[in-house]
Amino acid sequence: MPSPAIHALVVGNVTLDVICYPVDDVPRHESIAFERAAVGPGGCASNTAVVLASLGVPTGVAACIGTDDAAHLARRTWQTYGLDTRFVTTVNAPTAVSVGLVDSAYQPRFIHTSGANAALTPERIHPEAYAAAGARWMHIAGYFVLPGLLTPDLAAVLRRAQTLGLRTSLDVVTSPAMDDPSPLWPLLPHLDVFFCNRHEGERITGETTAEAIAAALVARGVRTAVVKLGAEGCFVHAADFQGVVPPRPVETVVDTTGAGDAFAAGYIAAALQGAAPPHAAAAGNAAGAQAVTALGAIAAFPPPSSAAAPKTQNMVR
Repeated sequence: MPSPAIHALVVGNVTLDVICYPVDDVPRHESIAFERAAVGPGGCASNTAVVLASLGVPTGVAACIGTDDAAHLARRTWQTYGLDTRFVTTVNAPTAVSVGLVDSAYQPRFIHTSGANAALTPERIHPEAYAAAGARWMHIAGYFVLPGLLTPDLAAVLRRAQTLGLRTSLDVVTSPAMDDPSPLWPLLPHLDVFFCNRHEGERITGETTAEAIAAALVARGVRTAVVKLGAEGCFVHAADFQGVVPPRPVETVVDTTGAGDAFAAGYIAAALQGAAPPHAAAAGNAAGAQAVTALGAIAAFPPPSSAAAPKTQNMVR
């Protein structure tokens, strides 16, 4: 039986997340205690895809994982959310791991290993197959922690995607690799939307305000630049709108892990429904606000009631 069509395809990093709260300091020679922990699949691509599915968008994921317990946990979670996994590639490397130390101000710091994510290269991204599966949007998540994608060769892949009618977007994540953003610049003319937070945008562009960061990105070719501002909402620079989109109020913040990924999912879900950039950004703010109400990146997003894995086979290379 043919697989149901997908509307969005998320490409990027997948990890096993171990989130610990609260951890305000890590002494070198002493043990520390914390109150709560969350263990589950994470990584920007997995998080974004899961939230998209929770929001009702038929979604596929394209990533590289291993054959270990972390990979099996990810697959079980994806099945629960009804994600299409036919574009997931199993490689001979351990699935990546991220340990998140969340402090009393609810801000996480991550200890990370690339693991199987390092095997994701432009050659493993197949816009033609995604379009044939029904995708109308291709999103690249976690760009700067994907060493195999830090190449101008990715521009040709994005160009092919746009030629096929897919809308394209890319979200970055804080990494030492962003100290040299030169691989990013050839990609921007082939992106419909670029997401970053203010700290990431400052490191990438050298600008210090959201307005200047967004303007610098648009000047390099991206159609719409979105600078996430956390509790202040976000700044959007699009062809017919430039300004701040106010946040969705949150009564209690538990953990900001994954809020940016949820924002991207909310934005994409709304844009697929025809929302203009400021309205899509408002939906992104709402999803980001929901994310921070629970410990862990996806804990605040229940599986869709009709979730059923449409495709569980995968590429093995």
